[in-house]
Amino acid sequence: MLRTGTIYLCFLKLICDNYGTHKTPAMRRWFAKHSRYHVHFTPTSASWLNQVERWFALLSTHAIKRGTHRSTIALEKAIREFIEVSNENPKPYVWTKSADEILDSIARFCIRTLTEHTGKSLATYF
Repeated sequence: MLRTGTIYLCFLKLICDNYGTHKTPAMRRWFAKHSRYHVHFTPTSASWLNQVERWFALLSTHAIKRGTHRSTIALEKAIREFIEVSNENPKPYVWTKSADEILDSIARFCIRTLTEHTGKSLATYF
């Protein structure tokens, strides 16, 4: 928040994944008209974002979907209880593959996809 004289300017930073719906012409026009919002896009396949999404999936599965929440207060209480229980025994994500294994897997995917979509072998490009 910036203070200009007695006027406070508030900015809202949005972090979005690179999913195409966030970049449509309609969205670009909306953000152009609402300069208070600053949009930042994560790199494609950003692993930390996947972990955040996974956490929200757990929250949804264990605290929201199967519950009967008769009010917003009851829903908030269920969410807070899930967070408290989760934080009692936190478990960090542990990578099971090395960076080289991940990059090799991505390379194989790229080669396979390129071959399937173009009908040409990778040797054609080199």
